[in-house]
Amino acid sequence: MEIDEKRSGNDMLYSAKMMKINDLFVQIYEQAKKLGFGLIKKKKRELKERKKGSAKEKAKLDVHENQIQFALERGVPAMVSAFATRRLLYPSQAFELIHCSRCRINWTRDDGLYLLEVNRMLRGGGYFAWAAQPVYKHELPFQKQWKEMEGLTTTRLCWELVKKEGYVAIWRKPSNNSCYLGRDAGAQPPLCDPSDDPDNVWYVGLKACITRLPENGYGTNITAWPNRLDSVPDRLHSIQLESQISRGELFKAENGYWKQMLTGYLHTYHWERKPFRNVMDMRAGFGGFAAALINLGMDYWIMNVVPVSAPNTLPVIYDRGLIGVMHDWCEPFDTYPRTYDLLNANRIFSTEQKRCNISTIMLEMDRILRPGGTAYILDIVFLMDEIQAVGKAMGWQTTPRDTMEGPHANWKLLICEKSLVSKKKKRSM
Repeated sequence: MEIDEKRSGNDMLYSAKMMKINDLFVQIYEQAKKLGFGLIKKKKRELKERKKGSAKEKAKLDVHENQIQFALERGVPAMVSAFATRRLLYPSQAFELIHCSRCRINWTRDDGLYLLEVNRMLRGGGYFAWAAQPVYKHELPFQKQWKEMEGLTTTRLCWELVKKEGYVAIWRKPSNNSCYLGRDAGAQPPLCDPSDDPDNVWYVGLKACITRLPENGYGTNITAWPNRLDSVPDRLHSIQLESQISRGELFKAENGYWKQMLTGYLHTYHWERKPFRNVMDMRAGFGGFAAALINLGMDYWIMNVVPVSAPNTLPVIYDRGLIGVMHDWCEPFDTYPRTYDLLNANRIFSTEQKRCNISTIMLEMDRILRPGGTAYILDIVFLMDEIQAVGKAMGWQTTPRDTMEGPHANWKLLICEKSLVSKKKKRSM
């Protein structure tokens, strides 16, 4: 299996270079494919085959930022993010494989602070692949860097060096804490304090400690793809919710709700005819919207955004084989302008109206929505006039619709389309 593909940059994805490690790569690829982690390829034909996967590209903000814009233009999941002093906006045990190719990160500096963050995001038993000069060059400075990396990963982080061949080295993270607990007293880096929440990521600094894996195996023992999309993840039971209804019932209810809603959207508004590819759910919950789209066979990828004002359900989203981030909708979202084809805003305004203005959120929606893109806004009736007025002021074409509950329901649907030509240009034409 060979792919003629050239890629550079700091990304989290499968690389064609890994295919040179034949037997090992096939083994990892097959395992990751079963877990639902898709292979991002540049060829359009291969992108269409990646319906069931979840993969992320992430570029370092300063040097490789244009790669993210190019990835989004090609319909590949991507997000701008700076690897600096704070945790990245992903939960613990989010990825089965993290790949770094010529990413210009000194992994051993500050006692491996950045690699500890990778360890936090890596699922128990997951893989870290590193394609860099210290792996294959024999000059003394590079060999010194390799020895430092080898000592940090295998001795201190308890990672197993599975293979080193050609340009690539691959490590495997342990699936439990036994190796960490078996280290000598005072070993560095230490284990994180049991009170540390590894899923708390919003404006949280990087921590110079090893994230503990749950003793109950949550996040490590996950169902194989595609069954994991609809099965109830173990980590659902650890989510903090203010509800009298059981988490399992809420999970199933959300799935059923979006299956019914999206079946109606597809049939009524003919989504199959629309050029949707990059889709965002602005208030994702357990990821029911994304799961319903996948089950309905739509060839989209969905960015599931969990607002900071809502329960942190990101671990559940990733355990389902989906992707997502945490975000505060009173602030700009970390992406380029005009990068999403469809925005699903389900009750986002009624949720956030006490924290920031409706216009603040809608202006950000307008920034990230492509010309010709669509926003589906479902919210309470008494906010609809203001939402529609702001939409019209931005040049959107707005169409109010009744929900399935009928014209007297407390909720209304507003379909907004962003024009290809601005209002100002239209007047001058």
